[in-house]
Amino acid sequence: MSLKQVLRYSSVFLLVCAASAIAAPKLRLSTTAVGPVVVAQGGSVTAPTVDYTNAGDGSLNLTAKSSVTWINPTVSGGRVTLGLQTGSLARGSYTGIVTVSDPNAVDAPQTISVTVQVGSAIPDKVDLYVAPNGSSDEFDFTAASKLTSTITTQSNLPYLSLNGVGSFNFNVPYQLVGTHRQGMAEGNYTSTLVTSGSSFTADNKSTPVVLHVTSQPIARLSPTGPVVFRLAQGSQKSIQYVAINNGGTGSLSISSVAVTTASGGNWLAGDVPAGFSGISLTVDPSTLAPGSYQGTSTVTTNAVNAPITVPVQFEVFAAGTPLTYFQGAVNNSAAERGDTLAQGTIVALFGEQFTLGAPQQGTLPLVTDLAGTKVFVNDLPAPLFYSSYGQINFQIPYNAAPGSGVIRVERSGQRGNSISVNIAARAPRILRLGIGDYGIVVNQDGTFPIATTPGIASHPAKAGDVLVIYAIGLGQTSPAVVEGAIAPSSPLANVPQISKVLFGAGGFTGDPIAVSPMFVGLTPGFAGLYQINVTVPSGLRIGDLPILLLGDNGVLSKSVNIAVQ
Repeated sequence: MSLKQVLRYSSVFLLVCAASAIAAPKLRLSTTAVGPVVVAQGGSVTAPTVDYTNAGDGSLNLTAKSSVTWINPTVSGGRVTLGLQTGSLARGSYTGIVTVSDPNAVDAPQTISVTVQVGSAIPDKVDLYVAPNGSSDEFDFTAASKLTSTITTQSNLPYLSLNGVGSFNFNVPYQLVGTHRQGMAEGNYTSTLVTSGSSFTADNKSTPVVLHVTSQPIARLSPTGPVVFRLAQGSQKSIQYVAINNGGTGSLSISSVAVTTASGGNWLAGDVPAGFSGISLTVDPSTLAPGSYQGTSTVTTNAVNAPITVPVQFEVFAAGTPLTYFQGAVNNSAAERGDTLAQGTIVALFGEQFTLGAPQQGTLPLVTDLAGTKVFVNDLPAPLFYSSYGQINFQIPYNAAPGSGVIRVERSGQRGNSISVNIAARAPRILRLGIGDYGIVVNQDGTFPIATTPGIASHPAKAGDVLVIYAIGLGQTSPAVVEGAIAPSSPLANVPQISKVLFGAGGFTGDPIAVSPMFVGLTPGFAGLYQINVTVPSGLRIGDLPILLLGDNGVLSKSVNIAVQ
């Protein structure tokens, strides 16, 4: 068989595989998050529902399973009914996960996060902390219905407000805000928030509020809620970080973190990493049976609101096959769910149990197997940059058929679920710097063309400067390259289809200025990374402005910003 015949046969085979995947049922849920559903202590509530549809062919055969005992899900007639059995739950907020599955469907399983608020979410007392510099602090809660409120403040100063978000008739989010006002000296200001008019009796109450005005450091957590882990038995330890920033004045110092667990032994550890303003939390599933575990970390600081308590929730489940999340394949330039993926683009894939061992780093040229972990795009093996328990970075094969496709993961021969993606010949995406809306663009002196930023080699660009713009998703090159291969330096792998770089709005018309780049192609020595060399035109407005790439047939990239002087 000749090479041409082999390529033709392979193309036919891939089209058949793609058609087979498209012919399968595809799960679609009307929502993946429910709540908070407010219920009285010891009371009951009408079961919420989530609609499901089949976006593919054939028939869905769904089952639903809950991670907690207080949710009893059932599937029937196009709906998942979430039966809530909260009578034994104490006052507080609870979240459970319902997994909706069909082993023969694409984009299954999917999960529904269900949150209930048992009793009023309005606390019995609120403490807010602000610096004497006009800053604010807030407390967020959800009421069962719209509230009427009255606020009484010390000396009638307008430092406290209650803001309702939206115009819903139920489950209304509110934000209680305390703000330092001019002339307020340091000290504690007492107030009362009275809420009434709610159909939920527990929300009609009087709540003491104290606004602490202080020049001491104030600890602010990010994220603010519980730290949630989810791991399979036999997997490696997992670590998450909680940033602790200073919302006050002076210098914030973090001295220690202590952890406790309600059950399961010593599965939780905390640390104060050097050079990081915050703490790290590590969980170890090695000795735990499947189940839900609760822990607490207490952080000691010099902040006025110390010590700080951070709840930890840890779900351990039996090991199984790899699980890829619905819409879990995103361009590595920006994690936009459902975004089109180009032939040859670099993808970050998210899920669970991709590997149960230590993370693996690929080397160039890339291979399609990292310690038993493989990714398939329309049944084509994909080159891998990196694999870990919950994330894989890989490259879409250049000969993956455009249109609707499927991605799946295999671990040590165990086949995972399939998710649907849309593949195009080109879908240009400029890489992002992670500072505002700036892109990864480099001045000719090696600095970034952004507003001058302390600690970062940076200065705005000017007319006549040559910029190097880094991107992914520009598709196949001329001469053609193989996915995973090291891009050549001679001859250069060009992409003539990307014909213009559009610079913001210039001149008197407000239209973008289109510039023909000097080079568009793969960056030598890398895989899947493209660069665009272009000269900054004259006539641009000063300051931050967007740039984007224009290709044949009107194909556009998403825009990023550069700074111009």
